[in-house]
Amino acid sequence: MNKQDIFDLVIKNTREVLYDLGEHNFQYSDKLVDLGANSVDRAEIVAMTLEALNLEVPRVELAKVKNIGELVEVLYEKLQAV
Repeated sequence: MNKQDIFDLVIKNTREVLYDLGEHNFQYSDKLVDLGANSVDRAEIVAMTLEALNLEVPRVELAKVKNIGELVEVLYEKLQAV
């Protein structure tokens, strides 16, 4: 799976949780909080993405993530290490 595939998966899950963003043109620099995601929404988006990727990543490792692009980078690196 490449970075674009992971990005697409994050966006799919974000649209599922934040359904009012259906027409939003997502960018790697988008911050979930700026898109209206509260802490529960963000946790759900990350959990759904991790489950789809069959990954287990300690939440503390994701705490430094500031935007969707950084989330994609961390998940991609974790997938490469498996």
